[in-house]
Amino acid sequence: MKIAFFSTHSYDIESMERIAKEDGITPQHELKFFAPRLDHTSAKLAEGCEGVCIFVNDVADEAALRVLAAAGTKVVFLRCAGFDMIDLKVAKELGMPVIRVPAYSPFAVAEHAAALMMTLNRKIHRSYNRTREQNFRLAGLLGFDLHGKTIGVVGTGKIGALFARIAAGFGCKVLAYDVVENPEALGYGVEYVSQDEIWARSDIISLHCPLFPSTKHTINADSIGKMKEGVMLINTSRGGLIDTKALVDGLKSGKVSAVGLDVFEGEGDYFYSDRSGAIIADETLARLFTFPNVIITGHQAFFTKEALDNIGHTTMANIKAYEAKEELVNEVK
Repeated sequence: MKIAFFSTHSYDIESMERIAKEDGITPQHELKFFAPRLDHTSAKLAEGCEGVCIFVNDVADEAALRVLAAAGTKVVFLRCAGFDMIDLKVAKELGMPVIRVPAYSPFAVAEHAAALMMTLNRKIHRSYNRTREQNFRLAGLLGFDLHGKTIGVVGTGKIGALFARIAAGFGCKVLAYDVVENPEALGYGVEYVSQDEIWARSDIISLHCPLFPSTKHTINADSIGKMKEGVMLINTSRGGLIDTKALVDGLKSGKVSAVGLDVFEGEGDYFYSDRSGAIIADETLARLFTFPNVIITGHQAFFTKEALDNIGHTTMANIKAYEAKEELVNEVK
């Protein structure tokens, strides 16, 4: 079977080729790697490939899927947990199973969220730049003790529960909202409350939920208006969870004191590429870069050696299961 991998970088290729050999996928199967994101124009690169493997910022909409189907594609492998980039209804209509990597390193993402929180609180990014210029003044670097603060966690799956565990380790009061309570999170002393209580009571709010129509713009002008003055917001989940224009307004008013983003709505045109010599056309993203109390990382929360290994091994297991016509335990239905 030939499998086309889209949105690949040198680290993806090295990892996938090594693990494919370790797991016995190659040389039986041929892996083809392409740098472009999948969309309806690049889909033709998969001509003759029974499978395609895509990542978070690929666009597997109806147009792309129909091009893939015409080119001979019969299965879509995701090397990520989220699946909001693919039109599942059309994939089902075309008879294409969609198989994902449900959990590759929840520790990586939870730890990155904690790193953003700590960096923003203690102004590490500003201190780093100052001391490199031999400026050792402390004015403007005042933080606060995390101990005793209230942290709200929206979404308590594997990542959210681990972030709650980290927050509890700092001595924080941890509130959580999810449609289903996680016994693991309860074991860390988490108190489940309504979303409105999260907004009203939390000093810091961290998002760890998937992007569905029901969760789009969970953070908006209305929810920000219900939050504490000076709230800190962290998002390492999906960019579409936040109405970015409302977030900018919250920053300008001082309602939101700090923001840590590893994701951004519309990030596909920017993240995972070097745009250092280009103009940022997205006015909202460009505006966010002007705030000294905003840190943006380029969807790197997952990016650890352990995560890449887990993504690779699970992807190879998914390929084997599909080829052997076994139960597809990671199929998205």
